[in-house]
Amino acid sequence: MQKDATSVLGTPQSTQEQDTTRGLSWTRQDTTWMLSLFGTAVGAGILFLPINAGMGGFWPLVLMAAIIGPMTYLAHRGLSRFVCSSSIPGSDITQVVEEHFGIGAGKAITLLYFFAIYPIVLIYGVGITNTVDSFIVNQLGMASPPRFLLSGVLILGMMAVMVAGEKFMLKVTQLLVYPLVGILAFMSIYLIPEWKMDALQVVPEAGAFLGTVWLTIPVLVFAFNHSPAISQFSVSLKRDHGANAARKADVILRNTSMMLVGFVMLFVFSCVLSLSPEQLADAKAQNLPILSYLANVHNSGFVSYFGPLIAFIAIVSSFFGHYMGATEGMKGIIVKQLRSSNKTIPEQKINKFILVFMFATIWAVAIKNPSILGMIEALGGPIIAAILYLMPMYAVYKVPALKAYRGRISNIFVVIAGLLAMTAILFGFFR
Repeated sequence: MQKDATSVLGTPQSTQEQDTTRGLSWTRQDTTWMLSLFGTAVGAGILFLPINAGMGGFWPLVLMAAIIGPMTYLAHRGLSRFVCSSSIPGSDITQVVEEHFGIGAGKAITLLYFFAIYPIVLIYGVGITNTVDSFIVNQLGMASPPRFLLSGVLILGMMAVMVAGEKFMLKVTQLLVYPLVGILAFMSIYLIPEWKMDALQVVPEAGAFLGTVWLTIPVLVFAFNHSPAISQFSVSLKRDHGANAARKADVILRNTSMMLVGFVMLFVFSCVLSLSPEQLADAKAQNLPILSYLANVHNSGFVSYFGPLIAFIAIVSSFFGHYMGATEGMKGIIVKQLRSSNKTIPEQKINKFILVFMFATIWAVAIKNPSILGMIEALGGPIIAAILYLMPMYAVYKVPALKAYRGRISNIFVVIAGLLAMTAILFGFFR
C-alpha cells in the first residue's frame, strides 16, 4: 500500500492533523526557549556544584552524572504537563494549582512556590557581588569598593533589564547564553592539561560512596533547576500549540536537559580534576564561585579573566528566569489574599510594591553576605524538591486531565529522587 500523508492505519490525515505535525517540528522559537531554560539553570548552582560534588571524590561524581539527566528531564516534564493540563487559557502555575486543588491548597502551594524561588534570587545578589568584588581585587588589583554600593549598582542593573519588559529580557538572555556556552565548553577543555588523574585511584567504600551521592542530590537538584521559567514556558506553548503543548514541551525539555548535562557535567569534571579536595574546601570557605577561585589560583591570563566573566554571565542570565518566577509567585500570593478579603488594588500598585520589596531584600542580603551553599541547602533544596518532583506526580494520580500519564515507571523514579533530596536535607540538619 502506498503511504502518502497517511496514518499508521492507512487513513488519510486531515489538513488540521498535517498542520499539527508541522507545528511540532523544531523551530527558531524552540531554540530560543531551550537557550532561555538553559540560561535559567546555569547560575549559582552550577558554579558552586563542583565545590560540593567534587569534595566527595571522582567516582561518586560519575554516578551523579548518570542520574541527573533523567532526574532533570522527567521532573521538569512533569511540572510542564501539570501547567499545560489547565482548562483555563493563559493560566500560570499559581492559577493551575487553585484550579486542580482548590482555593486553600492553591494558597499554600503558591506560598511554597514563592519560597522555593525567592531564596535563589537572594543567592544571586550575593553571588554577583562576590564575583565582581573578587575580580576587582584579584584581577584588576584595585581596592575593594564599598559592598553596599557595589551590590546596589549590580542589583539595580539586573532589575532594570526585567523592568524593561519580558521581550527585552529574553533577548538579553539569549545574547548572554551563546557566549556562556562557548566559553564554558572552551574552559572545560582548557583545564584538561591540569587534570590530576590520581583522583581516579581513590574509590570510597560502598557506604561512603552512596552517602556522598545522597547528600549531594539537593545541590544537584538546585544546580539543574529551571522550574521558575517552566510556568511561563508552558503558558506560551499552550497559547501557540493548544492541545499539543505538552508534546512540544517534552521535546524542548529533553533537548535542554541533554544540553545541560553535556556542557555542565564536562565543566564540573574538568574543575574537580584540576583542583585538590583541599582547594575545593578553601573555595567553599571563601564563599566564591568555582571560576572565581580558579582565576585566583591559576597563573593563566585566560582563566583569570574569562573565569569571572563566565560566573558573571551565568549568574545574570539565571537571575532573570528566577526573578520572573519569584515575582509570579509573590503576585499570586497577594492577589489570592486580596480576593479572600474582598479587596482590590490596581495591578500597577502591586507591581511597584513587588519591585521595591525585591530590590530592598536582595540588596540587604547581598550586603550581609551569608554562606551561599548554606542558603542552597537550607532554603532552596527541600521546597524545590517538593514543588518540582513531588507535586506533579501527586497531581498525575489526582487530576483527571493527567490520568493518561498514570502507571509509568518514570513516575516512581521522580518520586524517589524527590524523596532522596528531601531526606538528605533533613539528615544534614540533624547531623
